Amino acid sequence: MKQDGTHCFWLRLTKVQIRNHFLLPTVLAGLGSLGSYNLVEQALAQPAPEASQAWDKQAVAKYLDDRMDLWFEKAKKLRTGDGKTSCVSCHTVVPYAMARPVLRKAAGVNKPTPQETKLLAETILRVESYGSHEPLYKSKEEQSRGTEAVLNLLILAGEDARQGARMPSAATRKALDELWKEQRPDGAWNWLDFGNEPYESNDSLYYAAALAAMAVASVPGDAGVGEKASGQLARLRGYLNEKYSGQNLYNKVWMLLAATRLSDLLTSEQRDMLIRELERLQNADGGWSLQQLGPWTWSKASAPFVPEGKPDASLLSKSDGFATGLITYALRQAGLKADHSILKGGLAWLKANQQECQIDQNRWKCWRTYSLNCDREHGGDEGEPWRRMFMSDAATAFAALALLASD
Repeated sequence: MKQDGTHCFWLRLTKVQIRNHFLLPTVLAGLGSLGSYNLVEQALAQPAPEASQAWDKQAVAKYLDDRMDLWFEKAKKLRTGDGKTSCVSCHTVVPYAMARPVLRKAAGVNKPTPQETKLLAETILRVESYGSHEPLYKSKEEQSRGTEAVLNLLILAGEDARQGARMPSAATRKALDELWKEQRPDGAWNWLDFGNEPYESNDSLYYAAALAAMAVASVPGDAGVGEKASGQLARLRGYLNEKYSGQNLYNKVWMLLAATRLSDLLTSEQRDMLIRELERLQNADGGWSLQQLGPWTWSKASAPFVPEGKPDASLLSKSDGFATGLITYALRQAGLKADHSILKGGLAWLKANQQECQIDQNRWKCWRTYSLNCDREHGGDEGEPWRRMFMSDAATAFAALALLASD
């Protein structure tokens, strides 16, 4: 994601606009491949926009639902009460929880998908069994508790908000209590660290705090941000504000997104400086690369900062769906208009790069992003090709959020 900026940016934007002017119409996925639930969405969806502006919402819905089905089938199972639930991931589950309800409501569908319903039920079971259920990782209990406290509240509070609830549900209240219980004195939360970027490293503490800010701001009523939580909120805001200047660009984008939910997180000067930096690092094709949002440390205390695996540098150097979708969505949420110069490039890239992908027997239309930790495209998938799409799950969800926010 790095000349006089104005002249070069307009040159890049012109190339993007020219390229997209000649895009072929988007080909809709065949009805037989969508599944019964998505047939309803297709029937209720608005007419497709002009060919140069089209993106296939039904194909996105199918991809996200299929990937959640695979996650429920293949992910690590945890003892929860009398049964078992699937662990929660930042690359697949969190993006699904954020994007899928928005996508179906844009299609005029109010009923949650079966995958949404299952995720909500499993999250409630985890919350109701706090103190007795199996941790995410027994060898990292403190990190597991902190991680789950943030993610559970993010899922439950988001669902309450989407339902238009005026008060938090019982499960959300309990998840909020657990979140504050697990908050550290510095205002952050312990977080799983396996030396994997961008979600599970010592860089990820700040990302986790930004998610927590989004979660508490989503709790209905004043339970999350009211007087009773003033001390905890002060510590959270203090951590995010004090640590901001030392963060990589990836974490700063999450801070920008959190600041659209929770007040007093970014000054207008910080916001404007971040937008200028993102514009400076925007690629000639209008997108951004996740690798360029570093620097990344992979939890190493000193140089060389390199992953244990050997990711494909040629793939990582290109614009990708996650970086472009996340940045475009965050800027849109921060109030930039869709015709702002920086957003024109990002949106044009997203509309041009929804692509066909086949993994095993599955054929999808999605956005791609590649692992920063290993080369999953060429044998680094541990013999399970479904893992190859982990970062593309996040890419597709945030690409959809960015495009829906601008449609």
